[in-house]
Amino acid sequence: MGISVTALRNKLVQGGARPSLFYAKIDFPTAGDLEELRTATGLETKDISFFIKSAQIPESTIASIPINFLGREFKVPSIDRTFADWSITVLNDTNFKLRNAFERWQNGINNMSDNEGLSNPVDYQVDAFVDQLDRNGNTLKSYTLRGAFPVDIAAIDLNFATNDEVETFGVTFQYQYFETNTTT
Repeated sequence: MGISVTALRNKLVQGGARPSLFYAKIDFPTAGDLEELRTATGLETKDISFFIKSAQIPESTIASIPINFLGREFKVPSIDRTFADWSITVLNDTNFKLRNAFERWQNGINNMSDNEGLSNPVDYQVDAFVDQLDRNGNTLKSYTLRGAFPVDIAAIDLNFATNDEVETFGVTFQYQYFETNTTT
């Protein structure tokens, strides 16, 4: 069989993975004043997924070590592996539930007024999850980002000329590493 549209159709099972079919979830830490926030606003972890407008499948890089030999460069993998920041875009509700929760989470890590904060990583790091779904809602591939915490809460742009969309803001996380349903 040669290269043709029919051959592609036969190889691209279920029409390919779709970037709009995903599920992302973050479990907020319970240390500090986040538990108080949950009680006061009715913030539920299961509700957070509805407000995550966009996310990414995480990225990792293995560095290489070049070895020069007879005028050529031979590359071998290093033991250094890095994990890129993970970002989400969040829909903002009129109660600012998630915005408040992310701000309090960051404030628990480093308080704005006195530079104090939680020092035990178990108190401020949580696991985050992102799943790629098929068109029937089944998980094709899942990722668990271990030890995540927010390092950046983006600004919310305000504009008199924009009245046909819901506010959004970005949150960037760092994490220790990720696991998938196909690796350990």
